[in-house]
Amino acid sequence: MEKDLLKLLKEGGLILYARHGTATVGVDQVNGLFQSCQYQRNLSEQGRHEAVYYGQMLRYWQIPILAPITASPFCRTIETAQLAFPNVQVQIDPFLFEIFMLDGNLSTVQQNSILMAFQSMLEMKPPEGINRVIIGHSFPKNVGLGVIPNMGTVIIKPKGLGQGYEILGKLTLEDLAKLDSI
Repeated sequence: MEKDLLKLLKEGGLILYARHGTATVGVDQVNGLFQSCQYQRNLSEQGRHEAVYYGQMLRYWQIPILAPITASPFCRTIETAQLAFPNVQVQIDPFLFEIFMLDGNLSTVQQNSILMAFQSMLEMKPPEGINRVIIGHSFPKNVGLGVIPNMGTVIIKPKGLGQGYEILGKLTLEDLAKLDSI
């Protein structure tokens, strides 16, 4: 299965939804001030190394990546994208903050609204022969893409707007490093 996954990744047309690298311990106090990194959990030293390694692995496997990289407005997701893809523009998508909010006390209606909008995002096919990367957050258990480890990646095959999507695999950073040997 993994060898096929590497082949599919090289062919493009997929979405790589990755969780940011390991963050510092603490609680986010965002209050709409995303530019103020001191009020957020940021990447730890380990998280910075994970982000750099993530980008190196994608380049090593020659997986084509679409520019710009999409990231949540948190400092840790932007920094993850910048470290992983140092020569690629990062585009901040405020909607990805909504994914982060799924862990909060939302009503079922609010949660479903976010998940429907996210599904539409995952249904949009990237251009032929290239993959789109989204750096975001994990999901609550059994919601959306589920729990994603730090720098873990969910490989998604979009079927087109309104047509749904298919999850081809979930990779930890370690899985990504040994894609051809599994």
